[in-house]
Amino acid sequence: MSYRDQKKYLDALKRYERNFTRRESDEYKIFVKRQKDDEDFDSVSMKRLKELYDKYHKSPDISKLDELFKKPES
Repeated sequence: MSYRDQKKYLDALKRYERNFTRRESDEYKIFVKRQKDDEDFDSVSMKRLKELYDKYHKSPDISKLDELFKKPES
């Protein structure tokens, strides 16, 4: 994974930081420190970061938007 992917995941997880368990919080802080040191994550670290991202970051349900923009039936 690239530096850009790492940054994207860490930035997205920043807003969920208060929801982390103690262990997840410690891991997140280590990830942030490694990011500041310009280290590339190894495959195990990147996998763990992606797991945290998938656990906390839920993309919005786009199917509900179609109902908002329906034309009224006459």
